[in-house]
Amino acid sequence: MASIAGTCPLGALLRNISENNGKISVVHYEGLRLQQRLQMHSPSHYISASSSAPRCRTIKVMASPTVAAPKREKDPKKRVVITGMGLVSVFGSDIDGFYNKLLEGESGISLIDRFDASNFPVRFGGQIRDFSSEGYIDGKNDRRLDDCWRYCIVAGKRALDDANLGQQVLDTMDKTRIGVLVGSGMGGITAFSTGVEALVQKGYKKITPFFIPYSITNMGSALLAIDTGLMGPNYSISTACATANYCFCSAANHIRKGEADIMVVGGTEAAIMPSGLGGFIACRALSHRNEGPKKASRPWDKDRDGFVMGEGSGVLVMESLESATKRGARIIAEYLGGAITCDAHHMTDPRADGLGVSSCISKSLEDAGVSPEEVNYVNAHATSTLAGDLAEVNAIKKVFKDTSELKMNATKSMIGHGLGAAGGLEAIATIKAITTGWLHPTINQDNLEASVTIDTVPNVKKKHEVNVGISNSFGFGGHNSVVVFAPFRP
Repeated sequence: MASIAGTCPLGALLRNISENNGKISVVHYEGLRLQQRLQMHSPSHYISASSSAPRCRTIKVMASPTVAAPKREKDPKKRVVITGMGLVSVFGSDIDGFYNKLLEGESGISLIDRFDASNFPVRFGGQIRDFSSEGYIDGKNDRRLDDCWRYCIVAGKRALDDANLGQQVLDTMDKTRIGVLVGSGMGGITAFSTGVEALVQKGYKKITPFFIPYSITNMGSALLAIDTGLMGPNYSISTACATANYCFCSAANHIRKGEADIMVVGGTEAAIMPSGLGGFIACRALSHRNEGPKKASRPWDKDRDGFVMGEGSGVLVMESLESATKRGARIIAEYLGGAITCDAHHMTDPRADGLGVSSCISKSLEDAGVSPEEVNYVNAHATSTLAGDLAEVNAIKKVFKDTSELKMNATKSMIGHGLGAAGGLEAIATIKAITTGWLHPTINQDNLEASVTIDTVPNVKKKHEVNVGISNSFGFGGHNSVVVFAPFRP
């Protein structure tokens, strides 16, 4: 049972609560701006800092007297496996090449040269160079498309190819049973900006008819389906930087409910352009290390000063075990479950107590049929912001009481923050950790925060057999998402 004062959502009840005869009172606190340093405390103390963010209300939780042992899904129609992966990244579009760069600890961050950024206070990011869509998009459409959709189509088709679902194979299948769900946090922002510029400078008659279609966030899923003929569930989700994980959760539910056999799922983003960069500068969210861009993204390091913009697309082919078995597909890993929650706190600041995140992790493990003790790897959201990094660690510690065997790393330390694509790229990194037995490092770990006592795989890769791994993604608006992957075991 739960008694809730106020309107902050709890998600699932936290397991094994023993304090105060089964009751916990989470006291009031105030949120933190990104530019303020969060001071960590024991969960038994309240956390406060000066901020104009609204206060969270008092929440009381009563523990369930008994907790059943977790049970994983056994029905092959409802078990969801990964049979293909595709990406577009600052390290190219080859999966192994991408992960090898991560294992080497190479930074993909550089000065921006796509446009003149010399007058911007931030002049660097994870800009993709030498991208080619040859063989995936015809020349006429390629010239018209926003990069956001170009990345999506290439990553999506590469994922299908990786799953042995090329066009010839697809044409023999029931395409109404195959869906597409690729989200974006910002959509075709270059197409939108170009349209507005045409309106202001030349009048409405000079606006291209592609202005609206190539701006709206659902167009990635639509264009990929149009190109491949996939007629199953098709839409997009836009929850800022949590977008891709939200898509994974929703796609898995379509499969579990029997509405689709296969879903092509992920996130895409291409926001490294003037208004995108300028907007995040205005939010005071970005690092200003113009003299050392490769050192700028430094999650959990005491000298971090904000995140670094990235871009790209990460797409998975999620499939019912029954479907994969019938067609003899190579099974890469298994998606065990996921969850979504909301902080209900502030547009950009995280909850300092981490309650929205910790409840999301707990709910994801419940959905996956996994106990906290089974998890030994976290691909963290870890954007390199002052408040966000420590709030996430605080939440992780609440769920995982013993972190001695837990490894936690930050993909963003090398590729920057891919925004709506981040969860897709990081899901691929998580799955590669599972399949290779190697964890990529978190680079720029020179002066670790004292409160970060979990192994962050600092600066050098580590051999580690992943039993169960989770990947966290959180977005502006307080959107939290966690997905759970594991090695496939029949």
